Amino acid sequence: MHDTVQLLADAPAQLLPARSLMAFTLASHIILVPLGVALPLITLIMHGYGLRRGDATALLLARRWSAVMAVQFAIGVVTGTVLSFEFGLLWPGLMGRWGDVFGIGFGVEAWAFFLEAVLIAIYLYGWRRLPARTHFLLGLPLPAAALLGAFGILAANSWMNTPRGFTLDAVGNPVDVRIWKAIFTPMFGPQYWHFVVAMLLTAGYVVAGVYAVGWLRGRRDRYHRLGFTIPFTVAAVFTPVQFVLGDSIARQVFQKQPVKFAAMEIVWKTDTHVPEYLFGRLHPDGTVSGGIKVPQLDSILAGFSPDTRVTGLTSVPADQRPNPTQATIAHWAFDIMVGIGSLLALLALWYGLVWLRRRRLPASPWFYRGAAVAGVASVVAVECGWITTEVGRQPWIVYENMRVAEAVTSTRSTSLWIMFGLVVVVYVFIFASFLAVLLRMRTHWRLSDEAGGTGASARTPETDTPYGPRSTIPAGSAAGPGGDGTATSPGERP
Repeated sequence: MHDTVQLLADAPAQLLPARSLMAFTLASHIILVPLGVALPLITLIMHGYGLRRGDATALLLARRWSAVMAVQFAIGVVTGTVLSFEFGLLWPGLMGRWGDVFGIGFGVEAWAFFLEAVLIAIYLYGWRRLPARTHFLLGLPLPAAALLGAFGILAANSWMNTPRGFTLDAVGNPVDVRIWKAIFTPMFGPQYWHFVVAMLLTAGYVVAGVYAVGWLRGRRDRYHRLGFTIPFTVAAVFTPVQFVLGDSIARQVFQKQPVKFAAMEIVWKTDTHVPEYLFGRLHPDGTVSGGIKVPQLDSILAGFSPDTRVTGLTSVPADQRPNPTQATIAHWAFDIMVGIGSLLALLALWYGLVWLRRRRLPASPWFYRGAAVAGVASVVAVECGWITTEVGRQPWIVYENMRVAEAVTSTRSTSLWIMFGLVVVVYVFIFASFLAVLLRMRTHWRLSDEAGGTGASARTPETDTPYGPRSTIPAGSAAGPGGDGTATSPGERP
């Protein structure tokens, strides 16, 4: 019988719906993570720039981004809380047996969420209510709180990939737990920094992409230029850094999780002079169809020499490795992630060369078309990164210590499928509401900008400041959101 069919037949009926539900909620939540982790830093960079230069446009952008940050955080709390419950509900075997070892990561994340909520509330409330310098200083801990949350969840995930910090008793239960070793596992450093930099460049490209679309639609004032330049510069600076970190984490996987590396590169048999396949499909007999084969490249990439010995999937029994379908999924996800990263590097190089040579932004519409797409492409790359690490670890939920099938709930599969359907409906509503709120905020800001520029004495978005007195729209000017011609200035409300 086909290996994949055999393994599915042997798996508990609850496994497929439980994994599908977890995958859907994780994939949904991770869309919000880049803004949650990196938008506070980008906002504060814009804020600091505005204060240093007395730039009202920069301060206005920072204030508006802080409003987006708050809405995103609220949605992220909901989706993140669902994930936390799912760990206990869907994987009681994991939490019951191993929770004392790696659960500290979730505790750190919970405290980070609480701290970040308080700091965002203070920062959002502080516009127009606190002295400029005090307000900015109170916002500085925000990026640290966001990184602390990432620290907690990455500590837990890296432990699942390279479990450490415990010994097993006679019946296989963990004892003698050493928390620091459980947190700082061999994969923690590479995973954490790779993830953090991915969030920075993804958030930068997402935010810049909004203003790139505005540029393509003819809105080329200073507001849009500045809104594009700072986040795109942050992303462009971190893109080559990510290549170095990506290479580092791939080598760590090669050394610490050789079977996962074999799945990522669809290597069937342990050998030297192993070719690299760009895409392609692995079959149960070990053959690869489709894709582009580059002789010896996989060995060279893994150990800088064609003589490097690369472990193959057949080095372990079939029930201890990803099946051919899972290996193909991990391989495609890995190749898509690397491919998107390469294209983003070219876009960043284009930007850097134009800036160094001419000290201005690129003028080509094709550059801005690429920048407009870069945000979505970055999110896809992040999704592919998680697919690679999670699917490539199969069948283990704790690498070489517990299989996914051993951890899954005993709840009836029918109930899990019903739960999955309900979660999909709820998430569609949540994300539709999130999009609707963002679009309404954009419309409000645009109307406010247009109203603020009406009349000779009216202040424009480029001169009004969130720290100055509230300006009003002159009588007879375009009505603001209230429809009575007395709308506030662009900086008055986020």
